Amino acid sequence: MRDNLGVRDVIAIANAIAETASNPVAGTSGLSRLRSKLRKLNAPKTIIDATFNPDMTCLSNKIQKERRDQYESEGINYPDHFSLESVKERLDLYDISNIPDKQALADIMIMLCIRPAEIKNLRISNGGVTGYSKNWGQQDIPRVFRSLEKNEKRAKQLLIWIQNAISSGQLRDPGKRRSIYLSSFLKKDKFIPKPDKPLLPSYLRKLGAVYAVVSNSVKNLSEAMTIASQALRHSPDNHAFPAQNYTIINFRKRGQPYDQATAFELFDEN
Repeated sequence: MRDNLGVRDVIAIANAIAETASNPVAGTSGLSRLRSKLRKLNAPKTIIDATFNPDMTCLSNKIQKERRDQYESEGINYPDHFSLESVKERLDLYDISNIPDKQALADIMIMLCIRPAEIKNLRISNGGVTGYSKNWGQQDIPRVFRSLEKNEKRAKQLLIWIQNAISSGQLRDPGKRRSIYLSSFLKKDKFIPKPDKPLLPSYLRKLGAVYAVVSNSVKNLSEAMTIASQALRHSPDNHAFPAQNYTIINFRKRGQPYDQATAFELFDEN
């Protein structure tokens, strides 16, 4: 392993991350990234396990549960600018011979339910999607292509358009650690919905899943769950009910009052 770090060294690094974190959620996230790096360096399991902080994990889980309880009662709202109709209109009009902007980046993340960290590596080919974020040790098995843009060729062109712009420096990578590139864009006054809570980059993926369901004119709940799961690229072998990872999207058409929105409850395995 790099620099021959021992258990004591790694524990010292883990303690520094925990002590300097702004809150337990940020601390557990930092420790998770540390374990990921250690795995890439082929560190022994004993060293990786030494980075776990049970107390911080417990506090983090408590805070996240409180946040989930809040989401359950309130849900995520969005302005007309990011309604299904508005996003689809822009997607249809994008000219890939032009340089994309932050708006195009956000729309295409919605279109393909992309996490910020996935934007550079996602690939579409032969009805499948690879390069998505996975749990540790999970294989990069192609997931079913399911998108707001149903034409696979067009969706692939739009994705590559954004990826090329990031590679060339015309757009910044929203997946970089502590990046505020996309979040600052979403906080513009004209994008803040009525409840005065701005969209977060992580919400775009959730919006995309709901829009995929609505645009496919599903006939029942089972079909809706299948399409949402495909759009979010869940593993078809995961039959668990991940109730601890849900989000509510208050879906409404463009121009429809916020108090007339329909609540969509999404479950995410990751």
